[in-house]
Order: sequence, then C-alpha cells, then structure tokens
Amino acid sequence: MSLIVFAGAAQFAAVGYVANGLAWPGVILLTALLNARHLLYSAALAPSLKSIPAPRRALMAHVLTDEAFALSVGHFSRIGRTDERGYWIAAIGSTWIPWNVATLAGVTIGGQIPDPARFGLDVVFPAAMIGLAVGLVAGRRELVAACSGAVVAVASSLAFGPGIGIIAGGLAGPLVAMAVPGAAPRLATHDDATGLP
Repeated sequence: MSLIVFAGAAQFAAVGYVANGLAWPGVILLTALLNARHLLYSAALAPSLKSIPAPRRALMAHVLTDEAFALSVGHFSRIGRTDERGYWIAAIGSTWIPWNVATLAGVTIGGQIPDPARFGLDVVFPAAMIGLAVGLVAGRRELVAACSGAVVAVASSLAFGPGIGIIAGGLAGPLVAMAVPGAAPRLATHDDATGLP
C-alpha cells in the first residue's frame, strides 16, 4: 500500500477508522480531510516548479510529504533557487525509502519489535515534526501561524480528538497569520535557477 498510496498519517488514521467500524464513506472523507494539507503544500511549491514537465511534477506530488515539503522549501530558500535534485533527495531519502523499509520490517518482523513507547521512542515523530516546523519559521507571520496553529490543534485534540485537532490547527494557523502585516515570502522559481525570463 505504501508504494501506491504514500500517505503515512492517512494510512494510520484509515486503519484506526476501519478497526473502529467506521463506514467506508466516512473513512474516505476523514482521510481526505487529513491529507488536505497537501493541497497547501502543492500550492506553495507550484510557482517554483511550474517549468518542470507535468509527468515529473506528478511523480513529485506522489512523494510529497510533510518532511519533503519542509526540507525542500528550506533548501530552496537557503540557496535562493529551485533545485529539483534537492527535492528528490529530500522526498526519496528522508521519507519514501525509510517509510517503505520500515513497512517491510513491520510486516516481516513486527511481532518481534518491542513497543517503542516502552523506551520513550514515541516522542521521536512529534520531535522531528517540531524540528521541521521550526526550520520553516523565517519571520513574524510564520511564527504566528506556528504558535496559533499549535494552540488550536492541542486544544481541539484534547476536546474532540486528534483528527479534528490536526484539521483545526492546520486551518487556524494560516488564517490567523494572514491577519499579520508583512509581505508574503516568495520561493525561487525553476526559471530563476535556469536564468529564463
């Protein structure tokens, strides 16, 4: 499944929904809402990647994850241009290969792997996501988005459950940040890198 539908959070959520007996239309709707953040990622990357041929962009979209987005945007900003190879390294190296290797390990020897929470390793994923988010904070707007989104996400998760918290925080952060004065950041475009007009 991970080779065809590369969406870790949605996979975990879908398994939980099915295990709890939720009907298939509900599973599809809730996992689609959970993955709606990828529309925002794609919109943010689109200006940078517009000159890349559509078939390659489609493949890039297939491996687009939270980690690939954060690493790519940070890399593009740091070097001042689009770097398609850098995107592939971030997407394939940071997530796609490790995720599929871990999936294979889970299928083959998962029963022999102890519960990560027993060793305190369950904090690794949230810590990694926080680290990626901190790397994207480049100004006042990003800081307001991150802080307000986190507050709303935690409060909503405690009140209504993690699925609602993710969606509420993901919507609230950018909406609150839009009220903060300041120029919107501009990512370098692929044309910038090639010198085309």
